[in-house]
Amino acid sequence: MSGIRVAPPSTPATPGNRRSTPAPPQGGVLPLGILFLLVTVLLGIAVGSRPERPPFQGLDERWLTWMTGPHDGLPAAAAAVLNWFGGPLGVVVPVGLLIFLIVRKRWWSLSYLLTTYLVGSMACVTFLKHLVDRPRPANPLVRVDHGSFPSGHAAGAALLVVIVGALLVPAARRRAWWISGALFTLAMMWSRTWLYAHWLSDTVAGASVGAGAALSFWWLFGRGLAREGAASRG
Repeated sequence: MSGIRVAPPSTPATPGNRRSTPAPPQGGVLPLGILFLLVTVLLGIAVGSRPERPPFQGLDERWLTWMTGPHDGLPAAAAAVLNWFGGPLGVVVPVGLLIFLIVRKRWWSLSYLLTTYLVGSMACVTFLKHLVDRPRPANPLVRVDHGSFPSGHAAGAALLVVIVGALLVPAARRRAWWISGALFTLAMMWSRTWLYAHWLSDTVAGASVGAGAALSFWWLFGRGLAREGAASRG
């Protein structure tokens, strides 16, 4: 019996372990991120060539006619909440995530969060707004800033969905998260057109640049995030 050694039982992956260590990005993350960014670039080239009347202006105007009608009731309340979430109220979520990562000393995650927001949301969206300089639809129902292309609200929604999915959601639950996150982003896109703040193509470009930047930086920080996850498991 002395020659027989019994291997210690392996530690099962508990729900707590899965929650604290989300899986690293898969191989398709970078190609998908580049594809989303390419969509925004192509739309930007099309709009930039004729800001007053891009090739798909007819579709944008047709969509806007579907957004007409009484702007009250539940749709008005939902659009107002989404407008505030994409504006001042939206700062609460990333700031809360920032504090959480600092407390947990997740420095790679913190670097990913800050880089994605500063470059993907603020720099890219602001740069494109001034570069393309597309006029907004007439008579927006909310206060808007300069430039209609791309939608900053849609960009912020898609970017936040990817960041939270990358840093907080376990791999086993990511499919449900991506579905719910896509619905949230689509709702944000609808609200921007329902409020006459953006053309439909602006929201498509915004969601694409937000998701594309977040996915690309997720891939770029992937090794550091994986090491950070391995250290937390240990």
